[in-house]
Amino acid sequence: MASAPQSLPLFYNTLEPLSSETHAAFKLRIQDRAKFLVGQHAIPITVDEFVAAQRSLPIVFTTGDDAIPIALMGLNEGVNVFIDDEGKMVDEPIYVPAYVRRYPFMLARLRPDAEELSLCFDPTAETVGAFEDGEALFADGKPTEIVQNILTFNEQFEQAGARTANFMTELRELGLLMDGEVTLQMQGFEQPFIYRGFQMINEEKLNDLRGDQLRKIQKSGLLALIYAHMFSLAALPQVFERQVKLGKAPAPQLA
Repeated sequence: MASAPQSLPLFYNTLEPLSSETHAAFKLRIQDRAKFLVGQHAIPITVDEFVAAQRSLPIVFTTGDDAIPIALMGLNEGVNVFIDDEGKMVDEPIYVPAYVRRYPFMLARLRPDAEELSLCFDPTAETVGAFEDGEALFADGKPTEIVQNILTFNEQFEQAGARTANFMTELRELGLLMDGEVTLQMQGFEQPFIYRGFQMINEEKLNDLRGDQLRKIQKSGLLALIYAHMFSLAALPQVFERQVKLGKAPAPQLA
């Protein structure tokens, strides 16, 4: 269900630092579609978004020592039940993770030893370029307000990423993560659909927490985030039902 990160972050084909000299004539186009989302089923998500996302998107965790939370827009590789083949949102609006909304920009180190992060972008994106239309990124050699807003958004995203990393560290230290398995018995199918390859909260270990540990996670807000993850799993059948309607259900597996 979950995929390991690649050498470049998900969606990004290459990265280039945004420059007032090199990109003086560049503009940003606002589009009603995101083709880079077509077929993307698992999107990284920060803890700041758990409460908003859990209403429509299941939240689980990737496998491995560097596990991260992801929001599921489909339950199988290559399936996004909320985005059509043109990259447009299908039906009712859902929560769109900040990871998606920051593209094609991101903060990155220009050199491995660099201390500061620089605002970069993916030059292969359809939304940034030397277009006749769109919002100018620079005026008189200086960043416009839209660039300032993009920078602020990306800085906030990095801060949320740090909080997410701390959250994952706490989950590991408390031993609350376990290998996940979800069995979906759908009407009209004799055999169930079984999903593995992700992590989830171990409810038994959570319920066994006592005293100082329990008070600590209540006070820190960790417990609320854990419950948001657990509540979000109720959306799994709805996501899968949409997948079935699209004719993209996998073959049922024997339990």
